[in-house]
Amino acid sequence: MRLIFMGTPDFSVPVLQALLDAGHEVACVYSQPPRPAGRGMEARKSPVHRLAETHGLTVRTPASLKADEDRRAFAEVGADAAVVVAYGLILPEPVLTAPKHGCFNVHASLLPRWRGAAPIQRAIMAGDAESGVGIMRMEMGLDTGPVCLEKKVPISANMTAEELHDRLSVVGAEAMTEALGRLADGRLDCKPQTDEGVTYAAKIDKHEAKIDFSKAAEEVHNHIRGLSPFPGAWFELPGRQAVRIKVLRSELTEGQGAPGTVLDEALTIACGDGAVRLVSVQRAGKGAMSAADFLRGTSVPAGTLVQ
Repeated sequence: MRLIFMGTPDFSVPVLQALLDAGHEVACVYSQPPRPAGRGMEARKSPVHRLAETHGLTVRTPASLKADEDRRAFAEVGADAAVVVAYGLILPEPVLTAPKHGCFNVHASLLPRWRGAAPIQRAIMAGDAESGVGIMRMEMGLDTGPVCLEKKVPISANMTAEELHDRLSVVGAEAMTEALGRLADGRLDCKPQTDEGVTYAAKIDKHEAKIDFSKAAEEVHNHIRGLSPFPGAWFELPGRQAVRIKVLRSELTEGQGAPGTVLDEALTIACGDGAVRLVSVQRAGKGAMSAADFLRGTSVPAGTLVQ
């Protein structure tokens, strides 16, 4: 099929590669404009932009799709369909209706649960046992379009947002390739979403990253792994100057004490109910390290109260 691909971050890359491997004609790629990044704050092209260029594909990076000339240029591609994966811009109706068969989105949840910006993080933070990807025909509502194909992925007890992200990215590529095959054969069946079980995955706010050890250990554990590695759940070690510590991985364990109290020499911290043992941490300005390596350089004796 003749396609337009619209995507920006790493999550989108396997989908674009899968479409090319399947023999589809990607007539044009849309991605977010290059943005300053790194210590030098030099403009960097997105992961999708870079992959597209290695394949010699035409790349467009409009700041928005509001201008009539941008909408005309989109329609003039004459695409059979547009594939949208974490593009980063709201698509106006003239864009949604321009391709022959419409626009299809890879959404990283089992709709209608976790519509919105952060479905991967929110699923883990809520303690969901299952996630997945849905191929949705897009409409003007926020992730409200009919679902054409779903693939489920279990969420294990210690899976982090990064691990689920990487798994769903691969599964999403498989699902989109399968969906487009069905579309080309006239076999793609898209069904309206149910009104039951709708939840919204609000964008992660940096202010919610601080760990609240007064909550039950399971909630604390889910909070940590749902925000790992970015933005990273954190707490502060007391001292002359409080030191912020990000927690990248934890595990549930037994233990009791006042919430936030370090219970042993292995960074086990009491919660409102139960305890968590910190497995991987990151001190501000340092790389990630195991809790054992961290404790070799930083004394955190039992009885310390973290905040």
